[in-house]
Amino acid sequence: MHFKARTARLNLFFALLLSLSSTLAFAKDSETSHADTEKLLEQQLETLKPTLNQAIASVNVVQLLQRNSYEKITIDNNSSEKIFQSYLDTLDRNRSFFLASDIKEFEPYRDELDSALKSGNLKPAFDIFNRYMQRSEERIRFALKYLETGLDKIDFNKQESLTIDREKSPWLADRKAQEDLWRRQLKDNILNMKLNEKPLKEIQELLHKRYTNQLRRLHQTRSEDAFQLYLNAFTQLYDPHTQYFSPQRAETFDINMSLSLEGIGAVLQSEDEYTKVVSIVPAGPADKAGQLKPGDRIIAVSQGENGTFEDVVGMRLDEVVKLIRGPKGTRVKLETIPANSKDGKTRIYPITRDKVKLEEQSAQKEIITIKQGDRDYRIGVIDIPAFYIDFKAAQAGDPDYKSTTRDVRKLLKELNKENIDGLIIDLRSNGGGSLQEANQLSGLFINDGPTVVVRDSRGRTEPQQDPDPEEVYHGPMAVMINRLSASASEIFAGAMQDYQRAVIIGSQSFGKGTVQTIQPLNHGQLKLTVAKFYRVSGQSTQNRGVIPDISFPSLFNKEDIGESALPNALPWDEINPAKFKAFEPLTPFMPALRERHNKRISDNPDFLYLKDLKTFQQRYDSKNSISLNEKERRHETNSMRKERLRLENQLRKAKGKPVYKSLEELEEAQNTNDSQYGKRDEDKSEDDALLIESGNILADMIELSSRYIADSAKQ
Repeated sequence: MHFKARTARLNLFFALLLSLSSTLAFAKDSETSHADTEKLLEQQLETLKPTLNQAIASVNVVQLLQRNSYEKITIDNNSSEKIFQSYLDTLDRNRSFFLASDIKEFEPYRDELDSALKSGNLKPAFDIFNRYMQRSEERIRFALKYLETGLDKIDFNKQESLTIDREKSPWLADRKAQEDLWRRQLKDNILNMKLNEKPLKEIQELLHKRYTNQLRRLHQTRSEDAFQLYLNAFTQLYDPHTQYFSPQRAETFDINMSLSLEGIGAVLQSEDEYTKVVSIVPAGPADKAGQLKPGDRIIAVSQGENGTFEDVVGMRLDEVVKLIRGPKGTRVKLETIPANSKDGKTRIYPITRDKVKLEEQSAQKEIITIKQGDRDYRIGVIDIPAFYIDFKAAQAGDPDYKSTTRDVRKLLKELNKENIDGLIIDLRSNGGGSLQEANQLSGLFINDGPTVVVRDSRGRTEPQQDPDPEEVYHGPMAVMINRLSASASEIFAGAMQDYQRAVIIGSQSFGKGTVQTIQPLNHGQLKLTVAKFYRVSGQSTQNRGVIPDISFPSLFNKEDIGESALPNALPWDEINPAKFKAFEPLTPFMPALRERHNKRISDNPDFLYLKDLKTFQQRYDSKNSISLNEKERRHETNSMRKERLRLENQLRKAKGKPVYKSLEELEEAQNTNDSQYGKRDEDKSEDDALLIESGNILADMIELSSRYIADSAKQ
């Protein structure tokens, strides 16, 4: 069943880039017997206490943020209340653990955390965390006891429901209300598995193993875990990219940043009990497999072709990482709940681990033909998956070192020789990269001038100038973006829009417009935001991103994906514009371009499909309650699956393709050819409806501008 996506809990366990080289770690202790369970149940939880090094680190973090952070926050009673609430949300966002009496007991801390942080007093944080540990253990013990009664005793015909998102709900009144919620949550888990056709015996064994492993992990929790969670509840008040890393996490983070080792190429984070995919590394193993998507939740992992699936619900992120990463050439299978799934069906995605090769992230070109009236337009397309540069080769003086700008310059010269009529720069799902490359790439399309302005924490601004006066490509141009186009992509797209150099097409971009740096501490390290990006027009790319001139429907939910979906994201704002000389304005053409576009897509099967699919998703995303009655749940699931199949077959009929007999057949087909409406697969441009329509828009612009020039000449 679909779970309404919640605000990303980035602080729980920081996002890890799975490009690590490591001996594969198998969770051999996952096969926990009932005797082992009894031993675990007999053990007492350790009461965690802070260390002197942690106390010193907390003081250092406060001082560093007050001096160097871009966002200035006064640490007082007002911020103390925010830290208090942030910490409770970090531990129990869905309000499933703490009782109202617990919160009442913690109430004196509401106004004390500011002075406690400044002085290094961590007692309030550990008091709250130890209570959270106690409630977590009670929940696990309740679940194991409930399972022992037998799943055949559960009444799946009873009329009851479960509230999915309890973030705004009151704290649980008493133990009775708490256990009733836990029972409903457990029943929902069981029902989900039943709907995935698992027998009750298998469900019972799986859940027993899941909760036993959670209990084992709970007993392995150390003071460092509590300290990191608490400190990040404080740091996230500044912005979602300001984070504290414990010594162990800091070491892993440093390895991740090398981007040179092996894995599946995906960024993960913990959200509630799940491991969620944040993004896919361009040209990495997961990207090549074409199945795993941002927003997907991983619930189980297996090794090789025939390995047994290891349940990872409730597992620490670092443990999940150990299961997923591994040597090049080995196989891993992920069982996931897809982000866009409304029917509760899980999917299994096999991925072969490999290195993320720089050359495979390189910009690529092709030419598509757009027919309008009696003319064929040759449109060049350059697909840029990331803003990359081989720093090591460049510093070594290698004359052939790879970079986005160098590669695109070469492709542009080739396209110029092939006499293209227009150019599309495709930045869909490009998550950014090198600021230097964004600046230099912008310079290929303008003569001179600034491309972006960086404003530091002291309010000083520094424009980044085009380093090369050569305008490599002079012709008509469009830039494609989507919700996953971020950071450097937004700098380039914003510059092209401000200079009136290109028409921007697609959907609102991510909105990542800040700069971070790493500060070492006596104990771990701090990543903090120190600057902000601004377009030459003075508008920040932060939070709002780049708004396209012509919008396409997007299946990405802005409430779930994007900077604005993150807690305490810095706001959009403006500064004085930089001095720059724009090209002849494209603005006069926009009404006609939009009119032609809207007329064209009014009966375009692909765009009608996207519109209907978006409506379908929104209808189920808005639900915050699910039935725990099996008959009702099956009926709702079947209705969703039938509607999803109907939408797909409606599109296939309109395009003269054979229809699918079942949703399973559709899913199997998509697993082997998943190119629709996102980032196109190699040599599949004819299937990319958004690219073709972007070509039509650019052809319209060429025709309209030619007519405008001709009319001007007559006058």
